[in-house]
Order: sequence, then C-alpha cells, then structure tokens
Amino acid sequence: MKLHSLKPAKGATHKEKRLGRGEASGKGGTSTKGNKGGQSRAGYKSKKAHEGGQMPIQRRIPKRGFTNINRVEYKVINIGQVDHYAEKYGITEFSLQNLYINGLIGQTDSVKVLGNGELKGKFTFKVNAVSAKAKAAIEAAGGSVEILK
Repeated sequence: MKLHSLKPAKGATHKEKRLGRGEASGKGGTSTKGNKGGQSRAGYKSKKAHEGGQMPIQRRIPKRGFTNINRVEYKVINIGQVDHYAEKYGITEFSLQNLYINGLIGQTDSVKVLGNGELKGKFTFKVNAVSAKAKAAIEAAGGSVEILK
C-alpha cells in the first residue's frame, strides 16, 4: 500500500453542490433560494422576535405593575416551626450560620421570624428581622432576640 493509492471508502464523500452557476447547473436562475427578496441575497439576517409582520408578542401582551428595586426578600420562620427545627436539627440558637449549615436557608438569604404558632422552648435568635408578636412570644418563653444589620 502506498500513500498515493489511498482513497476514501465508496460513498463516504459527496460532490459539493455548486449554486449560482447558471441554468446549466440544474438549479435554475434562483439557485435553490426561491424567488426575489432579502432572504435570497447575501448577508440576510432577520431581527430578533420578528414574527413576519404579525404584531410581536412583547407588544401584544399588556404590561402591568413594576418591580421595586428596594424590596428586601426574607426567608420566613414562624415560631410554630421553631420547636420542630430544634428537635430535628438540635438547634438552640437560631443564627444565620446555624440555619445555613442545616440547609434551611441559602448563604445570602435574610431571615425574618414571624409570630404564627406557639413557642414551647427557650431559644436564642440572631436574625435580620422579627415581628413584634414573635418578639413578645420569644421573650415570654425566656428566649432572646438579636437583630442583625
């Protein structure tokens, strides 16, 4: 076997389709591009979200409301859940670090304690926000609250 005698397997290669080479190419005057217009010409590009002249969806659907850029999103813990978390995870201090380690919040989440439910044990809270009802319930049960900045 010599290098000059090597050829690809039969059927492995195909002849290149030569477009735009006149009537004799068998593709006619339009070179398989249909009729006239931008799409038959070089450099054609359609605009993003163009729907062929139909009113685009971003203009058909009405706009409502706005997003407040100053809104603070809190992960909420009700005092009714605290006893369950303390029993399940062995927590007595509800700090952001303890909650993150146990997978209850994300690393950058802010936590707010709300007063829904009853508190049975004595717990320490180091969180971003506490409702007045929750603070009163925690202190009545002998616990303490520290609000972080």
